[in-house]
Amino acid sequence: MPVTDAVGTDGAHMVAASRAAADLVLKRGEFELAVHLGIVRVEARRSGGRPRVRQEEIDRLRSESGFPGALRERVRTVGTAEGARLLGISPVRFTRLARAGCVTPIAFYLNRYRAVVWLYLAQELGELAARSPELLLGRSPVWMRDRLDSGRDCRPRNWRSRRIERLLSLTEDPWARAAVVAEALDPAQLAEVVDDPYERAYFARVRPEPVFGRRASTATQDTMGRLMLADEPDEILWRRVNLIMELDGAREVRQAPRPGDEQRADLEAFDRPPMAAVPIDRPDPGDPAERAEPAERVDVTERVEPAERVGVAEQVDAAEPAQPTAGATPLGLLARLRLRRVRGERRRQERAPRPAGHSAERRPRGGHGSRGRNRPPAGQRVGPRREGVADGGQGVAKWGPGWQSLRNVDQGSNHR
Repeated sequence: MPVTDAVGTDGAHMVAASRAAADLVLKRGEFELAVHLGIVRVEARRSGGRPRVRQEEIDRLRSESGFPGALRERVRTVGTAEGARLLGISPVRFTRLARAGCVTPIAFYLNRYRAVVWLYLAQELGELAARSPELLLGRSPVWMRDRLDSGRDCRPRNWRSRRIERLLSLTEDPWARAAVVAEALDPAQLAEVVDDPYERAYFARVRPEPVFGRRASTATQDTMGRLMLADEPDEILWRRVNLIMELDGAREVRQAPRPGDEQRADLEAFDRPPMAAVPIDRPDPGDPAERAEPAERVDVTERVEPAERVGVAEQVDAAEPAQPTAGATPLGLLARLRLRRVRGERRRQERAPRPAGHSAERRPRGGHGSRGRNRPPAGQRVGPRREGVADGGQGVAKWGPGWQSLRNVDQGSNHR
């Protein structure tokens, strides 16, 4: 036996699905159906992945009488035409029996026209012929005619009930069982029964899937999703009641996980003794040496200080604050940085040289449109702006005949 086909778990040999189907002389589809019907028991792996089959289970099936023909007969499926031939009736009568609910489908597939083709177990058809021969001959019963005349088709409902019952038998987890029952309700019906969105999201995580089923096409998945929904009022009510019962039992066992539950569980599991408190020697806040601010930190702050904040600091800290005493509260970091900046501005203003003819007042410069508006009349000239020379000592020179005297005064001051 290849190493990839068998592994050891608790001393027992576990065989892969492909190897188990070959040992049981079953096709892939027949083996999947045998697992779905519970004929072949499988076990899930602890590390995840696809379930495997014990070698003892294979030996048990191989030791049964009539192997492999008897095993293949138990999983043989037929369609409408072949099923009618087995019962000795016409395909039309066989379809009427199936629509009335006398025969339950086991599977379906889509033909090239994307129409649903139902499949039935050949063994169950033989049991129907032996149990109710009156359905195969003569007139149909009254209840059967009434059901067919109303246009009712029991095949989807019977297939859905059979599938749900089988999935419920394959799991014992209460939340997985509730998820199987919830699959028969549409989102609106499910939201009315289960108002917690976290519980509805948890259903999608724990819902059991076919054990060895191949990934179906998109059309098949859409068809299966439509067929799984209950469409009759009595069935919808029955599924809602079953879901409430399963959900109550699941909530008693455990609650549905919510965001952050795994992290909280990890923190609770991580149990360690509390760390001992280590005393920290903090400096005395009254010590002036400990309150000194490093110069490089102040320089970096000075380069990024906003202009409006500096203006506020100049107004607030115009007066030189006194040195704090030993018992006073030390200044905050922001106040000290503002104070250092104000002092630096004052030092730069004191050290900057001033020109000889510098005046505190300056004539405002005109904008783009002020060149023609402020230009003097032709033949006249503006004298220098000096305090007390023109306009009664207001420091503003006006246009007029005295501009010659102002020019002489200006030239005389330059000759000195």
